[in-house]
Amino acid sequence: MRKNHINVVSLGCSKNLVDSEHLLRQLQAAGYTIEHNPARVNGEIVVVNTCGFIADAQQESIDTILALGQAKREGRIRRLYVMGCLAERFMADLVAELPEVDGFYGKFGWSQLLSDLGHAYRTDLADERVLTTPSHYAYLKISEGCNRFCAFCAIPLITGRHKSLSMERVLAQVENLTAQGVKEFNVIAQDLSSYGTDLYGTMRLPELVDAMAQMPGVEWIRLHYAYPTQFPWNLLPVIARHSNVCNYLDIALQHISDPVLEAMRRHITGAETRALIERLRSEVPGIHLRTTLMVGFPGEGEGEFEELLDFVRTTRFERMGAFAYSEEAGTYAAQHLPDRIPARVKQQRLQQLMDVQEEISQQLQDQKVGRTLRVMVDRREGDHYVGRTEWDSPEVDPEVLIQADRPLAIGEFCNVAIDTALPFELMGHAVS
Repeated sequence: MRKNHINVVSLGCSKNLVDSEHLLRQLQAAGYTIEHNPARVNGEIVVVNTCGFIADAQQESIDTILALGQAKREGRIRRLYVMGCLAERFMADLVAELPEVDGFYGKFGWSQLLSDLGHAYRTDLADERVLTTPSHYAYLKISEGCNRFCAFCAIPLITGRHKSLSMERVLAQVENLTAQGVKEFNVIAQDLSSYGTDLYGTMRLPELVDAMAQMPGVEWIRLHYAYPTQFPWNLLPVIARHSNVCNYLDIALQHISDPVLEAMRRHITGAETRALIERLRSEVPGIHLRTTLMVGFPGEGEGEFEELLDFVRTTRFERMGAFAYSEEAGTYAAQHLPDRIPARVKQQRLQQLMDVQEEISQQLQDQKVGRTLRVMVDRREGDHYVGRTEWDSPEVDPEVLIQADRPLAIGEFCNVAIDTALPFELMGHAVS
């Protein structure tokens, strides 16, 4: 056990990771030796930043806490603290069930955690972070919370109403991170589309991205988690105009059937969804769309599911993820829409949907064979390098395996001739 050493274990999404990075900076300033490595917990103190979004993520958080509780009983760590979304949602239950935890804190309970450790939260460091990603890319969280209140989603219950970070503070963070060597910014929020509405009375995402794109050192900007309703159309010319704004947009659509969309409280129709996609692809040629879809929502019968399958077949998303509906306490669906679809049926539908997408992905990937693509080199593995194109976000999208007859610099771009394609992977060789 290393004295005055704190491990922060971050679970769940990239938004959680940004919170953990801000916490690490506060702990570092307080004099602790810090580490972010869940595979090697060896500090005197461990802080778990939990996820509480869906059942699987909640279970991962519980399992992690239990394992660390065992480590504490064995004397391998001295103190264990839990914070984040799970703690925010289920504080009373966790306190009762997990006595081995020394303290629980909500999603925004950093100052109290620091106080309990004997230190004050430093407001002058509020925008500073210790990066846990490779030094050439970072996640940039520009807002917190959500005002949409979709029937299935517990996020507004956890994070509260939508709250934007001012453009000045976001751009100051970008300037600070580029000075540290960051080239790629993956812009994230629960609802990118609403950025600025609370501060400026209008959607300001286009202006923010335009300003970022003109900053020295910003090589790639990639946008995550736009909302389809009330989409900021002025964003599209910005993407098309700037070469360093990736032709990529992550926009969760959830479903296409009108009855299901209405039950989900998405405030959009299937026809409007199709028109949205057509306009995105028309105004930004070559854009790669990532979406997330849900199967098994209450009221999804075989007809609605077949409509979803047909939608995926005809739309041919470049990137797609999916999950099966799980009832989340406190949401509108949990209170008003009985979950009568058997888990077995949900899993069958999920598998069928992803099988369709895998075939589409293979076909779209095949179209890249023979092309030379600009690739960011992320790391070396064995006798090859691993990188990503502008259409590939870290952790969730395909990677490019690169053969090279010369050393390649990690965190730099290289041109790669694509030789082979798999559904979720490209292989090629570096060219001059």
